[in-house]
Amino acid sequence: MSFFISDAMAQGAGGQSGGTLELILPLPLLLMFGIFYFLLIRPQQKKAKEHKNMVEALGKGDEVITNGGLLAKITDVDENFLTCKISDNVEVKIQRHAIASVLPKGTIKNL
Repeated sequence: MSFFISDAMAQGAGGQSGGTLELILPLPLLLMFGIFYFLLIRPQQKKAKEHKNMVEALGKGDEVITNGGLLAKITDVDENFLTCKISDNVEVKIQRHAIASVLPKGTIKNL
């Protein structure tokens, strides 16, 4: 019968457990965290920092695009809000963080 079923052998008592195995097991987890950090977290933080600097540098006369897609020219700057002219005799107040990008001067006239 031992031809089909192998005999069970007793493991030797004592000895060290797999020390290198304990060091290798967390390696894939650390590697995945490193990949996520460099491909997802770090670029997002950089983009947020650039947007913050752009919003802080806004001034009167800048031409901007809002997150809603409006093209506007800034006429007044407040601490949290901007007054923007979107058409003749039409001005709106927009929150600073709602600005998506700043356009080069004269862009609105060309459209």
